[in-house]
Amino acid sequence: MEDTSNNNNSTTEANDPSHYTTITVGIVIGLIGIFLRFTGTWPMIDIVSNIIWVVGIIICLRSVLKILK
Repeated sequence: MEDTSNNNNSTTEANDPSHYTTITVGIVIGLIGIFLRFTGTWPMIDIVSNIIWVVGIIICLRSVLKILK
């Protein structure tokens, strides 16, 4: 028979609100990086906005992979 206690624990871990809070924070950080690209005129704005955007992507991907785990 299938071990339902392990399955239930996995479901509880996946539904933990902290994962979704972290995803929301990652999305906000990524959006800040995107909006910075359109607001500034100084020479390094593209590099800074891309770095902020990638940090947001990494935060979101780490949270999604924790949910899938």
